Amino acid sequence: MTASEALRRDDDLSDRRGYDPGFLGLPVPLPALTTGHPTVPLPYTHFTVLHRPDRRLAAVTALAMDGARLRSLDREGIEWSLDPRLPAEQQAGAAVYARNDLDRGHLVRRASACWGRDEAEAEQANADSFHYPNAAPQAALFNQGRQLWLGLEDHVQEHAEVHDRKLVVLAGPVLDPADPPYRGVAIPLLFWKVVAFVQDGALAATGYLLDQTPLVDDLAAAVAEAAAAGDPPPLGAYRTFQVPIADIAAIAGVDLAALAAVDRLPVPAGTDRAPGPGGRPASWVQLGTLDDVRL
Repeated sequence: MTASEALRRDDDLSDRRGYDPGFLGLPVPLPALTTGHPTVPLPYTHFTVLHRPDRRLAAVTALAMDGARLRSLDREGIEWSLDPRLPAEQQAGAAVYARNDLDRGHLVRRASACWGRDEAEAEQANADSFHYPNAAPQAALFNQGRQLWLGLEDHVQEHAEVHDRKLVVLAGPVLDPADPPYRGVAIPLLFWKVVAFVQDGALAATGYLLDQTPLVDDLAAAVAEAAAAGDPPPLGAYRTFQVPIADIAAIAGVDLAALAAVDRLPVPAGTDRAPGPGGRPASWVQLGTLDDVRL
């Protein structure tokens, strides 16, 4: 069965089991929002999307990734599709991405979901990753961020390989009320990712933020100018940071307390939280290469 056949055959998605909170052998629950916004859980193969209908985007995604069973699959023949379990008007669908340079950015990485006991299971996960609730508008030009952002799971997996080849990857956009609007969707400028794994028999985690805020002196004016022209808001080259998970929880409005407690980049008590260079806390580490990641 090919991925495109899996997508056509299973378009009702009624049998999907979604993310397994006990996948690592230690509990990593699907995080809830701390903002009070209503969400809809959407289980797929190996992952679950916690969708915010008011924003038409995911608030949280949770993926169980078994590195020992990963399969190299392509995306030939797979088209992006709406999730039939949600009304179309609650999803940021094809119209958001038409005739512009916005990418449908996978929140759950396609290659990371492509694993299974057999090819059919991996193909189903491959196809499932192309539902619009698993996408968010992102800048078409990643620059070095493509290698950094998409390579983080692989980097952490390599580090954890001698201990446990399984990973949990939690990710999502930061859904800020001030995000610039475009075609009925507010475009997120920040994205977060938390990778959890078992090391020396204990749970460990690391957290990252991706920033596509444009480096312009007057962002509000640039957004207004783009809106007047009917263009998407300006987006900048990706910058990737390793940040304390507690900061991600606060910025994204997501309950990550259990993983903040086992963060490999903790914030020591008494640390000055005043913004550092660029207006960011000094504890945020801007990554130039994967060698800069602290584990």
